[in-house]
Amino acid sequence: MSDPDRGEGTSPLPHLKGSGEAHIVDVGAKAYSRRIAEAEGWLALSEPAYRALLAGELQKGDALATARIAGLMATKRTGDLVPLCHPIALTHADVTLAPDDAAQRIVCRARTETVGPTGVEMEALTAVQVALLTVYDMAKGLDRSMEIGGVRLIHKSGGRSGTWDRG
Repeated sequence: MSDPDRGEGTSPLPHLKGSGEAHIVDVGAKAYSRRIAEAEGWLALSEPAYRALLAGELQKGDALATARIAGLMATKRTGDLVPLCHPIALTHADVTLAPDDAAQRIVCRARTETVGPTGVEMEALTAVQVALLTVYDMAKGLDRSMEIGGVRLIHKSGGRSGTWDRG
């Protein structure tokens, strides 16, 4: 039997109660499984800012190292930042930032893992966004026209829906 106060009933979206109100999904009865998510995104910079970033000449210091730590910290705070996200006990997280000389941008990738009843996609996506925002913050003195883009989920596995890869 459906319970409209627990998100079941008239709404096809799990974060909405039957009455249309948002709520945190009850994952208490879901099976624990190993869950992995990977996300990516990029930050495009002007040529002078890109060169200064790669040469380690930004006034605020080593932006890529700082951004990596910021992305890792963000994975642990996703439940505090995204209102309907569950706080997750991560078992692993990794954030990489790499130059893409052909496009004159920094590409960020994040991988998050847990063993639990709900996925880690939001943690991977949050890591990418915060890491790229950190680079932006550290390079904005040289280039306020930087652009963050392409932030997207590229892989998820585990749980009832199984594995999904961006094609």
